[in-house]
Amino acid sequence: MLRPLKNAVLGIAFAATGFVLVLPQSIQAHCQIPCGIYDDHARVQAMLEDAATVEKSVKLIAELSGKSDPQSQNQLVRWVMNKESHADQIQEIVAQYFMTQRIKSDSANYDRKIAVLHRMLIAAMKCKQTTDLKYVQELRELLKTFEQLYF
Repeated sequence: MLRPLKNAVLGIAFAATGFVLVLPQSIQAHCQIPCGIYDDHARVQAMLEDAATVEKSVKLIAELSGKSDPQSQNQLVRWVMNKESHADQIQEIVAQYFMTQRIKSDSANYDRKIAVLHRMLIAAMKCKQTTDLKYVQELRELLKTFEQLYF
């Protein structure tokens, strides 16, 4: 009598654990409570690292795209997914951290900051849509411009 109950409980526990493990993982720019804890330098550094990862992904996608063996095809898919993920993370930080929480409408150079951030969103989108390194370079340049405007 207890054995079926035990098996059912274990089954539910394993199913719940598996469900949690397959939930999409997302980087969060920061909470929107607002908690008042901000590290703008860390967010910019994270975007620079993400841009470097997008660049490496683009280069490896180009290298692997001419190969047809299963391992190369597997790695190709993984690098495409990696490129998408890191470009998404840049967009998340731009939109959910800087544009909604940190850039105030009365701040110095508000219009320029917002325009650069908007262009960063578009460049990150282009990085996802293509494998053209010019968009990665544009994204990096915009990051540097934003960094100079912001700090």
